[in-house]
Amino acid sequence: MDTVKNHFENEAREFDQTILKLIPDYPEMIDGLVSAIPHPQSKAIRIIDLGCGTGTLAKKIKMRFPHAEITCLDIAENMIEMAKIKLADYSDIRYQLGDLRQNAFDGHYDVIVSSLALHHLVTDAEKKEGYNKLYHHLTADGIFLNADVVLGASDHLQQLYMEKWTAFMKKHVPESDIENKWLPQYREEDRPAKLMDHIAWLSAIGFREIDIVWKYYNFSVYCGRK
Repeated sequence: MDTVKNHFENEAREFDQTILKLIPDYPEMIDGLVSAIPHPQSKAIRIIDLGCGTGTLAKKIKMRFPHAEITCLDIAENMIEMAKIKLADYSDIRYQLGDLRQNAFDGHYDVIVSSLALHHLVTDAEKKEGYNKLYHHLTADGIFLNADVVLGASDHLQQLYMEKWTAFMKKHVPESDIENKWLPQYREEDRPAKLMDHIAWLSAIGFREIDIVWKYYNFSVYCGRK
């Protein structure tokens, strides 16, 4: 996690532009997550954003749910500072510097969201433990939604996913950066799991109404309700 933290501390200022170049249809992915939150827009709901980054997801949620109270959690202080700037117009945002593997919850939430963060949990056991913790900190009928990178179910599909992802990045960044920076960084820092494993883990814990909201090869939005 120290490597991940240093990476995000160093790249916080460029993050918003970089992510558009590296993540296929990133705005559509975030919109899919926000659209799947099953609450009236006028309702005051309590939300925590795990790995909030620069606050993009939190801002999209506030635009749709203006009465939402959001806790923004991130391991990188520079990301939190960028999020404070992006969300400066809102008074009901709480910022928390911390590691999502530790007890980041100070109560129960109607909605728990995350985007491009949980794949940094190193082992499957950590991921399952994290999901179990999320479940117990959701209110009755609370929902968890995650937008993240995933693995293909077979070697063939994983190769296809990587080819499609690389082809997307080549449209926006030099090929030398892909080969010398972004793919090595992915291999060193990221520990994605198969999408169907995530679905199985959520089901085993007790989540219901589990669904895949959006998918583009190795990127997916999925959810489950308590």
